Amino acid sequence: MSNMTNAAPHVPIEDADYSAIHPPSILKRLELTNPVFWLSGSFLSLFVVLALTSSDSLTAMVNAGFGFATQYFGAYWQVLLLLNFLIGLAIALGRTGYVRLGGLARPEIDTFKWLSIVLCTLLAGGGVFWAAAEPIAHYVSAPPLYGEATAKKAAINALSQSFMHWGFLAWAILGCLSTIVLMHLHYDKGLPLKPRTLLYPIFGRKAIDGWIGNVTDACSIIAVAAGTIGPIGFLGLQISYALNELFAIPDTFLTQSLVILFAIAMYTLSALSGVSKGIQIVSRYNILLSVALIGYILLFGPTSFIVDGYVQGVGRMIDNFFPMALYRGDTGWLSWWTVFFWGWFIGYGPMMAIFIARISRGRTIRQLILSISIAAPLITCFWFSIVGGSGLAFELANPGTISTAFEGFNLPAALLAITAELPFPILMSVLFLILTTTFIVTTGDSMTYTISVVMTGSTEPSAAIRAFWGVMMGVVAIALISMGAGGISALQSFIVITAVPVSFILLPSLWQAPKIASHMAKEQGLV
Repeated sequence: MSNMTNAAPHVPIEDADYSAIHPPSILKRLELTNPVFWLSGSFLSLFVVLALTSSDSLTAMVNAGFGFATQYFGAYWQVLLLLNFLIGLAIALGRTGYVRLGGLARPEIDTFKWLSIVLCTLLAGGGVFWAAAEPIAHYVSAPPLYGEATAKKAAINALSQSFMHWGFLAWAILGCLSTIVLMHLHYDKGLPLKPRTLLYPIFGRKAIDGWIGNVTDACSIIAVAAGTIGPIGFLGLQISYALNELFAIPDTFLTQSLVILFAIAMYTLSALSGVSKGIQIVSRYNILLSVALIGYILLFGPTSFIVDGYVQGVGRMIDNFFPMALYRGDTGWLSWWTVFFWGWFIGYGPMMAIFIARISRGRTIRQLILSISIAAPLITCFWFSIVGGSGLAFELANPGTISTAFEGFNLPAALLAITAELPFPILMSVLFLILTTTFIVTTGDSMTYTISVVMTGSTEPSAAIRAFWGVMMGVVAIALISMGAGGISALQSFIVITAVPVSFILLPSLWQAPKIASHMAKEQGLV
């Protein structure tokens, strides 16, 4: 442990002096000379141009790609996520769990703030709308593994399936093994904090300096930009719908755009202020509002069913863990549920690993993996029990209360139907909409910051590039919703296509992370 300090990394005096005398040009400040910028930016621009000029052909191409990805890579993704989770647990619970990451003797950020940032960033918009809609979706149409059952049992099965999709495997792929690899290679070996570094153990310097690295970074940026633009666009559509239902504000493109512009301003300003200020503050208040809503619903909602649903749902998920994780019986259902979610989360994987590596210096492997693979999923499942479980309880008590509103896969309508059954329904609806917005803001600011880190190779990227990427993602979202919900839906399906190359970027971490953990354990005198 003697090699660890709590000194912050600093710019060499020569570099600082040079920068002061020769300020970088606007081309350099925006990374306009960076091939990764042109690869990722051109691809996203082409997507928007096609969405606006030839939406039918774009939709046809995306659907074909989506079908190809889910058919040929779905089984691989299921095995990848399962192995990632199991190997992570093995190195966390062994002697390697004591290994301290990032070259610091104690954590840089205290545990509550750290876990708040992690929870808010990874839950994103799914934390509210999917929490309300997914359990009722599985109740109305039973998952094939479970089949038809009595009403009460079907409700527990629905929670169990939702827990699988937002639980242990989903969280583990977002930053456990890959974070260990990145933290060692960046903080101990001085390699850049970029997705390409995950491939360094395989390709050596070719991954860092050559075209392999540029393509790797570009694929990761495209995947995470698509994964963030989608929820930003859906936020505009869903909040606009809810405002129309609650206050008769017209549900128009103008309203949707204003919601997105507000979100852009919020998350860009947050990203500009950095991890230690804006991102941390928004995350903390997000968690406090979530806790207040949990307390309110436990007090005034269907408390007994929420608690029973959580305990039984988690129990049933664990009992059926391997059959659910490796289920291949109905590939059509899988492509729109499990494999879709796995593709979405894989797409976020490298960039989330970078973000977690940036905020986790000084933590042990055990703290990192047990927090992200176990604690965060159990908290997420409880949140799903609070929101979706309440919906199921209201549906069981009065059939049609929630399912009728949800018809046509209407996510915001399911949420509003649930809040309508609680005391002070308008206030509850507004608070949930605020929470959804802040969830999206925390994802937007974290991913804006992380894309900027990858572009610049600096953990403190320039304000210009943070602002550029923050505004760019919001503008793309507005462009896509201008053609109706179909533009955002195409992007959501496109996320799954981008997961194909990204899944191969994450693959080497399965064996590299245990190797690195063992090496660091010896270095730190733990074995």
